[in-house]
Amino acid sequence: MAAPAIVRCTNCGKKNRIAVAARGTPRCSVCHTPLPWIVEADAQDFASAIDADVPVLVDFWAEWCGPCRMISPVVERLGHNLAGRLKIVKLDVDGAPEIAARHGAQSIPLLILFSDGEEIDRLVGAVPEPRLRQWLEPHLSPAAGTPSS
Repeated sequence: MAAPAIVRCTNCGKKNRIAVAARGTPRCSVCHTPLPWIVEADAQDFASAIDADVPVLVDFWAEWCGPCRMISPVVERLGHNLAGRLKIVKLDVDGAPEIAARHGAQSIPLLILFSDGEEIDRLVGAVPEPRLRQWLEPHLSPAAGTPSS
């Protein structure tokens, strides 16, 4: 099983432990600010990692993949910017080939968006951040405190 991630709160600086699988959305233990939910999953915890209360963006990647290394910081930046609205799960296809095969990861980087554990959309290749955000936005709920139209 993948180890919990340690995330520093962008508001107060407190280090928080973030579980790979949990209900709700992670918040700082001190100031309760939404935390970026960016975790690494493995074959054992993948099914529970994609079952969340917010949409889950799975980044299928490999260490040897140049385009994967290009898009990884973009995905992580979006995870920080969309804290409380999106969960990021990183899955190394070399470490979990059966999960990659089950989801048809024939080309990487592959980004698959899940809602309630079910695939709702996918995007293949390294795309610029504005394109990735445009692709994600229709699937995200409004930020807390933001009026919905």
